[in-house]
Amino acid sequence: MAFNLITKVWQTGALDWWGMIDGEDVYLGNREFPLPPENGDEWLVRATGDRFKVIEGEIKLIAKEEPPEPWKSY
Repeated sequence: MAFNLITKVWQTGALDWWGMIDGEDVYLGNREFPLPPENGDEWLVRATGDRFKVIEGEIKLIAKEEPPEPWKSY
């Protein structure tokens, strides 16, 4: 996939998005990941609580938050 990003990103067969950030494989989310990613896009990965933002073509981890509680079915 050709996005105009500095950060290397890829999608797995399970449709999860990953990126190489600071030399490490980082989970970028599933449906949360913006398509196509553009400067200024920001998202929260529900599974981990990591908040990312695209800044000047590079995906940056900008915050770590408490992951939201999953939906409960009763």
